Amino acid sequence: MAPVRTTGAVVAATAAISISISMAVFSYFLLFKKTTSPLLPNKKKKPRNGVVDAIGNTPLIRINSLSEATGCEILGKCEFLNPGGSVKDRVAVKIIEEALESGDLAPAGVVTEGSAGSTAISLATVAPAFGCRCHVVIPDDAAIEKSQILEALGATVERVRPVSITHKDHYVNIARRRAVEANELAAKNKKASQVDGKDRDQMDGCPPDQEKENPGFLSLCNGGFFADQFENLANFRAHYEGTGPEIWEQTGGILDAFVAAAGTGGTVAGVSKFLQEKSPRIKCFLIDPPGSGLFNKVTRGVMYTKEEAEGRRLKNPFDTITEGIGINRLTKNFMMAKLDGAFRGTDKEAVEMSRFLMKNDGLFLGSSSAMNCVGAVRVAKALGPGHTIVTILCDSGMRHLSKFYDAKYLSQYGLTPTSSGLEFMSTK
Repeated sequence: MAPVRTTGAVVAATAAISISISMAVFSYFLLFKKTTSPLLPNKKKKPRNGVVDAIGNTPLIRINSLSEATGCEILGKCEFLNPGGSVKDRVAVKIIEEALESGDLAPAGVVTEGSAGSTAISLATVAPAFGCRCHVVIPDDAAIEKSQILEALGATVERVRPVSITHKDHYVNIARRRAVEANELAAKNKKASQVDGKDRDQMDGCPPDQEKENPGFLSLCNGGFFADQFENLANFRAHYEGTGPEIWEQTGGILDAFVAAAGTGGTVAGVSKFLQEKSPRIKCFLIDPPGSGLFNKVTRGVMYTKEEAEGRRLKNPFDTITEGIGINRLTKNFMMAKLDGAFRGTDKEAVEMSRFLMKNDGLFLGSSSAMNCVGAVRVAKALGPGHTIVTILCDSGMRHLSKFYDAKYLSQYGLTPTSSGLEFMSTK
């Protein structure tokens, strides 16, 4: 049989077809890359509507150093990127929104709160966006920069000595009284106005002469509202409706555990309840600092050990340099939590962890965030390699310079960081 010859015409036609196909494929990928490139998005993102709309939807990042050290994927939710600088922005917005909607907070009223810092700063940040003011009562052992920030934000600040929550002058109880006083003053002014039978010029809801007689927050006599972050379930709802769903979406539902410390309990409760409702296989844990009774409550069902119940407990139980976490009572928010277990963390571990993350990941974190990362490593060791663990990076180190990041302060308590790696966690 004679060999088949390929004519020039056939070769040319084949070449033309090949070129056409190649151009089509090239055009397709060029178009595809153009429409999916992060530099050239499909559609423009709309500007957010003010500071309130900018709160939430924070990034979830892989903490590389801890992930590589443990063999797990350890992810941190960057709540320090909220406008007010912490996870408490979510709570502040939810509390004020619900209070205005219910009528418990009047327009141009004053929001009062007893706070170790972050919630107060968040309330002071968002209150003006709702046309309200903020009065804060803060323990005088909190980092001084927190008071300075509050005053710069326009809040009035009372610094008081730390005492037991059962004491009438505990900072939370004083804040509650201030709201009552503001309401009494508002009612008095309203009654006086009705007696006069005519409207008087108002200054932030108060007569000019009353402004002079009652300087500070009392002059804001459109009424007061006690935010009550520990017992107000708006705190829990902020995380059940916001933080939890965001974590679920950002992980695609592929996570094995969540861990966080608790102060009010709102974050750990809202997130844990949401995640376990989505998937019961997700384990949720508490990391508890020194002096707090929540570890005992979760693991043993009692708040105090036998020794503590016999009166050997320190008068000031918050024997920790971490701020905003640890408590010796059950709050309504914490009681909503769905927890599978708890771990203890130490001040030394929190300090060492903060320096380790700053050196290896460029993460400049506050004391509670550092403790949460201690918890993440605890969980990773308990579950073993190959698991995905999420925690909360509550705030940055900017509010902790005078204590948690002060070398002289730390040396007084034997907390000077010395580790070069994660060896400080090796025996736990």
